[in-house]
Amino acid sequence: MSGHSFKKGFSFGLTSGVITPLGLIVGLHSGTGSKPAVIGGILTIAIADAFSDALGIHISEEAEEQHSSKEIWIATLTTFISKLIFALTFILPFLFLDLFKAVVVSVTWGMLLLAFFSWFIARKSQDAYKVVLEHLFVGMLVVLISQFLGEWIASLLKE
Repeated sequence: MSGHSFKKGFSFGLTSGVITPLGLIVGLHSGTGSKPAVIGGILTIAIADAFSDALGIHISEEAEEQHSSKEIWIATLTTFISKLIFALTFILPFLFLDLFKAVVVSVTWGMLLLAFFSWFIARKSQDAYKVVLEHLFVGMLVVLISQFLGEWIASLLKE
Protein backbone atom coordinates (compact mmCIF):
# COMPACT_ATOMS: atom_id res chain seq x y z
CA MET A 1 0.00 0.00 0.00
CA SER A 2 2.91 2.40 0.50
CA GLY A 3 3.45 2.31 -3.30
CA HIS A 4 -0.07 3.69 -3.55
CA SER A 5 0.81 6.44 -1.06
CA PHE A 6 3.89 7.39 -3.08
CA LYS A 7 1.92 7.47 -6.35
CA LYS A 8 -0.82 9.53 -4.76
CA GLY A 9 1.59 12.07 -3.30
CA PHE A 10 3.70 12.28 -6.45
CA SER A 11 0.77 12.62 -8.85
CA PHE A 12 -0.89 15.27 -6.68
CA GLY A 13 2.38 17.15 -6.16
CA LEU A 14 3.31 17.10 -9.83
CA THR A 15 -0.10 18.21 -11.02
CA SER A 16 -0.38 20.97 -8.44
CA GLY A 17 3.29 21.86 -9.01
CA VAL A 18 2.47 22.55 -12.65
CA ILE A 19 -1.05 24.00 -12.66
CA THR A 20 -0.71 26.40 -9.71
CA PRO A 21 2.56 28.04 -10.83
CA LEU A 22 1.29 28.33 -14.41
CA GLY A 23 -1.82 30.19 -13.29
CA LEU A 24 0.27 32.42 -11.06
CA ILE A 25 2.92 33.11 -13.73
CA VAL A 26 0.43 34.02 -16.43
CA GLY A 27 -1.76 36.05 -14.08
CA LEU A 28 1.14 38.01 -12.59
CA HIS A 29 2.71 38.55 -15.99
CA SER A 30 -0.49 39.98 -17.48
CA GLY A 31 -1.36 41.87 -14.30
CA THR A 32 2.00 43.37 -13.40
CA GLY A 33 4.47 42.84 -16.23
CA SER A 34 7.07 42.46 -13.49
CA LYS A 35 9.75 39.78 -13.55
CA PRO A 36 10.51 40.16 -9.80
CA ALA A 37 6.78 39.78 -9.02
CA VAL A 38 6.61 36.57 -11.04
CA ILE A 39 9.78 35.12 -9.48
CA GLY A 40 8.58 36.08 -6.00
CA GLY A 41 5.21 34.53 -6.73
CA ILE A 42 6.78 31.27 -7.89
CA LEU A 43 8.94 31.06 -4.76
CA THR A 44 5.97 31.79 -2.54
CA ILE A 45 3.80 29.20 -4.27
CA ALA A 46 6.58 26.62 -4.26
CA ILE A 47 6.99 26.86 -0.50
CA ALA A 48 3.61 27.87 0.92
CA ASP A 49 1.47 25.79 -1.42
CA ALA A 50 3.75 22.75 -1.06
CA PHE A 51 3.14 22.85 2.70
CA SER A 52 -0.57 23.46 2.16
CA ASP A 53 -0.99 20.62 -0.33
CA ALA A 54 1.05 18.24 1.81
CA LEU A 55 -1.08 19.02 4.85
CA GLY A 56 -4.22 18.63 2.74
CA ILE A 57 -3.12 15.17 1.57
CA HIS A 58 -2.12 14.28 5.13
CA ILE A 59 -5.51 15.20 6.57
CA SER A 60 -7.36 13.59 3.66
CA GLU A 61 -5.48 10.32 4.15
CA GLU A 62 -6.14 10.41 7.90
CA ALA A 63 -9.83 11.06 7.30
CA GLU A 64 -10.13 7.92 5.15
CA GLU A 65 -9.15 5.85 8.19
CA GLN A 66 -7.68 3.21 5.85
CA HIS A 67 -3.97 4.01 5.91
CA SER A 68 -1.15 3.36 8.34
CA SER A 69 0.81 6.23 9.81
CA LYS A 70 3.73 5.30 7.52
CA GLU A 71 1.51 5.43 4.42
CA ILE A 72 0.11 8.80 5.46
CA TRP A 73 3.58 10.24 5.93
CA ILE A 74 4.81 8.81 2.62
CA ALA A 75 1.93 10.54 0.80
CA THR A 76 2.53 13.74 2.78
CA LEU A 77 6.28 13.94 2.16
CA THR A 78 5.99 12.87 -1.47
CA THR A 79 3.39 15.55 -2.09
CA PHE A 80 5.55 18.21 -0.45
CA ILE A 81 8.77 17.28 -2.24
CA SER A 82 7.23 16.81 -5.69
CA LYS A 83 5.20 20.03 -5.46
CA LEU A 84 8.25 21.99 -4.30
CA ILE A 85 10.58 20.63 -6.97
CA PHE A 86 8.19 20.94 -9.90
CA ALA A 87 7.10 24.44 -8.89
CA LEU A 88 10.72 25.58 -8.52
CA THR A 89 11.58 24.43 -12.06
CA PHE A 90 9.46 27.32 -13.33
CA ILE A 91 11.97 29.85 -11.96
CA LEU A 92 14.70 28.81 -14.39
CA PRO A 93 13.32 30.49 -17.54
CA PHE A 94 12.93 33.77 -15.61
CA LEU A 95 16.59 33.72 -14.63
CA PHE A 96 17.81 33.49 -18.23
CA LEU A 97 15.13 34.97 -20.50
CA ASP A 98 13.13 38.14 -20.83
CA LEU A 99 9.70 38.09 -19.19
CA PHE A 100 7.57 37.25 -22.24
CA LYS A 101 9.87 34.46 -23.46
CA ALA A 102 10.08 33.04 -19.94
CA VAL A 103 6.28 32.91 -19.74
CA VAL A 104 6.08 31.11 -23.10
CA VAL A 105 8.78 28.63 -22.05
CA SER A 106 7.03 28.09 -18.70
CA VAL A 107 3.67 27.37 -20.31
CA THR A 108 5.32 25.02 -22.80
CA TRP A 109 7.28 23.25 -20.03
CA GLY A 110 4.17 22.93 -17.89
CA MET A 111 2.05 21.51 -20.68
CA LEU A 112 4.81 19.03 -21.60
CA LEU A 113 5.08 17.85 -17.99
CA LEU A 114 1.31 17.51 -17.75
CA ALA A 115 1.06 15.68 -21.09
CA PHE A 116 3.88 13.29 -20.31
CA PHE A 117 2.61 12.45 -16.84
CA SER A 118 -0.98 12.11 -18.07
CA TRP A 119 0.18 9.73 -20.78
CA PHE A 120 2.27 7.80 -18.24
CA ILE A 121 -0.67 7.18 -15.90
CA ALA A 122 -3.14 6.43 -18.72
CA ARG A 123 -0.86 4.58 -21.15
CA LYS A 124 -2.45 1.19 -20.45
CA SER A 125 -5.89 2.54 -21.24
CA GLN A 126 -7.34 2.47 -24.73
CA ASP A 127 -8.41 6.07 -24.21
CA ALA A 128 -5.00 7.38 -23.09
CA TYR A 129 -5.10 10.20 -25.63
CA LYS A 130 -8.45 11.34 -24.20
CA VAL A 131 -6.96 11.49 -20.71
CA VAL A 132 -4.01 13.52 -22.00
CA LEU A 133 -6.27 15.91 -23.90
CA GLU A 134 -8.59 16.28 -20.90
CA HIS A 135 -5.70 17.19 -18.60
CA LEU A 136 -4.16 19.57 -21.14
CA PHE A 137 -7.55 21.21 -21.60
CA VAL A 138 -7.81 21.89 -17.87
CA GLY A 139 -4.23 23.20 -17.80
CA MET A 140 -4.87 25.56 -20.69
CA LEU A 141 -8.16 26.66 -19.16
CA VAL A 142 -6.27 27.69 -16.02
CA VAL A 143 -3.74 29.59 -18.16
CA LEU A 144 -6.45 31.42 -20.13
CA ILE A 145 -8.54 32.32 -17.08
CA SER A 146 -5.41 33.54 -15.28
CA GLN A 147 -4.47 35.66 -18.31
CA PHE A 148 -7.86 37.34 -18.40
CA LEU A 149 -7.94 37.82 -14.63
CA GLY A 150 -4.49 39.43 -14.69
CA GLU A 151 -5.51 41.78 -17.48
CA TRP A 152 -8.76 42.64 -15.72
CA ILE A 153 -7.04 43.39 -12.42
CA ALA A 154 -4.43 45.51 -14.21
CA SER A 155 -7.19 47.49 -15.92
CA LEU A 156 -8.95 48.09 -12.59
CA LEU A 157 -5.76 49.38 -11.00
CA LYS A 158 -5.07 51.82 -13.86
CA GLU A 159 -8.29 53.70 -13.24
